[in-house]
Amino acid sequence: MKKIRKAVIPAAGYGTRFLPETKAMPKEMLPVVDKPVIQYVVEDLVEAGIEQIIIITGWHKRAIEDHFDRHLELENKLKTAGKIEQLDQIRKISDMAEFVYVRQKEMRGNGDAILTAKNIVGDEPFVVCWGDEIMQGTPNKTTQLIDAYNKYGGVIMGSIKTTKPEDRKKYGFARGPEVEPGVVRIEELIEKPGEKGADMNLATLGGFVFSPEIFQALESCEVAEGDELVYIDGINVLRKQGIDAYAVEIKGGKYYDCGNVTQYLKTNIELALKRPGIGDEMREFIQQITKS
Repeated sequence: MKKIRKAVIPAAGYGTRFLPETKAMPKEMLPVVDKPVIQYVVEDLVEAGIEQIIIITGWHKRAIEDHFDRHLELENKLKTAGKIEQLDQIRKISDMAEFVYVRQKEMRGNGDAILTAKNIVGDEPFVVCWGDEIMQGTPNKTTQLIDAYNKYGGVIMGSIKTTKPEDRKKYGFARGPEVEPGVVRIEELIEKPGEKGADMNLATLGGFVFSPEIFQALESCEVAEGDELVYIDGINVLRKQGIDAYAVEIKGGKYYDCGNVTQYLKTNIELALKRPGIGDEMREFIQQITKS
């Protein structure tokens, strides 16, 4: 089994739920405390041993490329000013991995975004993570996904348990027999099931591992005019071909959805409270304003 070295981050969407902020700035670049959402995603991947990160962008996403590139003028100013700690911080950003950028020329769904990386991924298994969500885990979330792929093969889908009705309108859900504690072999997989998934409690989010067969599966999907190609369509094709898919509940999993304004603000508050150096002051501030 080939070592997983590559990851794909689809990040070409318009971020309309954050307008007007995202008119000129990618939603993946929205700051969570002191760094953009997508940097949390990249750091998780790199910690798990990912070497090449393929980011699917659009014409309006240049800021992402700039963030992970060198900024020699800024580096020189920091060095001259003796701000070595800040200098080290920004240099580490561009040194984390090899970054490759591919433009999705038309927004035709997340499955189409994954297909855009086909020629760069080649015949290797790879990780997919969205650029606007953070999933923490113990051990690292991506490490858990890769470990599960090395054990089971097939398709690995990160998951958490939730019974909130509103979540069934936002995420994909899976069910099937448990092959070991926290690992389900998927027998039914539905994107945003709504009321149809009232008895489903395993949301598939936070990251995936695919073998290269996913590309052919996505290409075989028939998409009606005006509809989008979603990654779940490709997974269901693979399942019909006899390739198993597994939902792996992330141990110690804490999911932060930065894709809508309310959850994004909650993420900022929660992670700020956990941050050494500012957490205590933030907690005191919140206590003060909630008294009034």
